[in-house]
Amino acid sequence: MSGEGISLIAGVDEAGRGPLAGPVTAAAVILDPRQPISSLADSKLLTPDRRMSLDHEIRAKALTFAVAFATVEEIDLINILQASLLAMQRAVENLSITPRCALVDGNRRPQLACPVETIMKGDATVAVISAAAILAKVARDREMLMLDDKFPGYGFARHKGYPTQAHLAVLRKLGPCALHRRSFRPVRELLR
Repeated sequence: MSGEGISLIAGVDEAGRGPLAGPVTAAAVILDPRQPISSLADSKLLTPDRRMSLDHEIRAKALTFAVAFATVEEIDLINILQASLLAMQRAVENLSITPRCALVDGNRRPQLACPVETIMKGDATVAVISAAAILAKVARDREMLMLDDKFPGYGFARHKGYPTQAHLAVLRKLGPCALHRRSFRPVRELLR
């Protein structure tokens, strides 16, 4: 599908900046105006089941989409902000259609080959950014479920790496694993 005659605006967002463990995930999506998707909203306000349902619908109806990660090692090397921007860049570069411009949630611009407009709280106000946020969140949650099997005992399937009381307690008990971000204070302090 060439997308001719369509505005080809990509929405871009990330998930997983706050966790103590796991990758940061970004998604880019170009929606098809001929196949509207209702109920797109800030992914944080949706139930996991609703996010999953919308994830399937976005993947089925979008002109193109891509999900990309920045690894724990990259996060620790270049910091979480730069890793988030890197994941966003990778997601846009992996789209099968080149966007004419990208709308990015937040106030920082990834290095892209197309014009970029940042929109604060765009995941709650711009449908194409909401779609990207949903794809990123569902993909990251799915990744953390798989990593839970690889790193048993930490509860990644439940807390997805976020600094919950349960995660902090098991982190103190077991110590950090390879999935933990060493540059994040609670992990760094345990390594001292």
